[in-house]
Amino acid sequence: MEIFEQFPLGVYVHFFQHKVRINRMNHKMELKDILLAHRKEINVKWSIVVDKHYCEQGYRQEPFEDTLAVNLEAVDANYAVLANRDFAPLDDFIEKIARKRFAAGFDLSDVQMAFEYYRTITIPIITKELPQNKMTPALERLNNCLSYTIIKFSDYFQNLHEKALKEHAEHLELEVMKRTKELAELEAKYRVLVEEINDGYFVEKKGRIIFANHAFCDMHGYTPTEVINQPYINFVASEYVSKVTSYFEKDLNRESESEQYAYKRLHKDGSFFPTENKVKRIWYKGDYAWAGICRDITERVKMAERIRESEKLAHIGQLTTSLAHEIRNPLSSIKMSIRMLLKSMDFDGDNKKTLEIADREISHLERILTEMLDFARPVKLCFELLSINQLIYSCLEILKVTIREKEITVIEKLSKRMSPSMMDGNKIEHAIINILLNAIEVLPTGGIISIETHHRKLDHKPFISVEISDNGPGVTSEDLPYIFNPFFSKKKKGTGLGLSNVKKVVDAHGGKIAASATSKGFSISFTIPVRKDHV
Repeated sequence: MEIFEQFPLGVYVHFFQHKVRINRMNHKMELKDILLAHRKEINVKWSIVVDKHYCEQGYRQEPFEDTLAVNLEAVDANYAVLANRDFAPLDDFIEKIARKRFAAGFDLSDVQMAFEYYRTITIPIITKELPQNKMTPALERLNNCLSYTIIKFSDYFQNLHEKALKEHAEHLELEVMKRTKELAELEAKYRVLVEEINDGYFVEKKGRIIFANHAFCDMHGYTPTEVINQPYINFVASEYVSKVTSYFEKDLNRESESEQYAYKRLHKDGSFFPTENKVKRIWYKGDYAWAGICRDITERVKMAERIRESEKLAHIGQLTTSLAHEIRNPLSSIKMSIRMLLKSMDFDGDNKKTLEIADREISHLERILTEMLDFARPVKLCFELLSINQLIYSCLEILKVTIREKEITVIEKLSKRMSPSMMDGNKIEHAIINILLNAIEVLPTGGIISIETHHRKLDHKPFISVEISDNGPGVTSEDLPYIFNPFFSKKKKGTGLGLSNVKKVVDAHGGKIAASATSKGFSISFTIPVRKDHV
């Protein structure tokens, strides 16, 4: 590549273009002469195709000047291999572009396809300019160069991916250990605290309550007057009545230790709460009776559930690392092979349709892997000062083809008073798209989606509120409490991680998310705090 440093590039290209014209007349055209003469043309055409491909795949578009600069490096690196068999510039470029595309979240198959477009651009130029007797060696050299590039890039890209996954898994395990320890400490502290507060205390005789303190009455939602002389089982959930009754029927003497059990108490409003009870036979006002201490253990039950969820997260982290290693690479290779077959060979209707179905299903599997990886890894936010309304417009633009195909009407009620706020644009955009896709999937042709934004105050602090509703079939009251739970899905091909990942993004921003179902459809709303400065 020393020749590029001796003269201005324009002078040298002009010289080679002149040389090409002379060589063409003398039938002495060489591959390196053609590549150098068409250097700018190859770069511009390649950059246009790559830029369009990345845009169609949904990646955030970089300035076209940046694409030109990056691709020019690749053009010159390929030239060094094809003209001088010098692989050093190409090795340097592969390492550089692999790190850049990995950091930007690109899929391996999409970058492989971008490299493949170089072949698509250069072959027509070579076949047009190069003498026939030099054609086969030149094309063989070009194919070897691209095979080397794609294989080396794939290995390096996958190594980066596996390293990142390993780091995420290790970080997740540390977080789980830390959270488990914190939860255990909180539970221990909770036990100390509840033993010191005024728990619910009652005395039961012949099946009826003859005394109850205010804490017991408050726990059940009654006044002291309403509690006295009521059967104790009136304050117990029906499925626990036989269990609770059995403790009172045991022949315990006065010296025996208190009997402890857990059940669900029945509140006046009909709700149920986890409760721990200790009972003992006592002498009360000239007769035997039962004394009991009730303690609400709702938080303890929730803590136990959180610990189980933390353990589940650790297992998922290990599983996703294994899945990425064992599945993602073969899927990418299969997907690329299918697309190359579709581009390079003529198939009849049924065969082509079969390959296209296979391509779509592989993309579906890749999305499932991505959702699992998003769920397993911690959310890291990159804050920017952005307009929530502009993000929504961007989401609708991305989905406009899908929306048009189902003839869906989108009603926009975006407040004009929405000022920019600090948020992670990529993750909020992904969350909104996820919610919209859920609505689009369940809506019939001609359905309606409504999107509304406004400011609201929560605890005297400003928040951005976004509500997305539809007039679809909605969600049953039985399913509604679980729609943000991981792996909960009623769809045949759903992973149950989409809305769970949406909740993770909203939670990471310090916001809240909720869902509601009515006779008119279904609605998801979320709020995130307004921030003007970097966090």
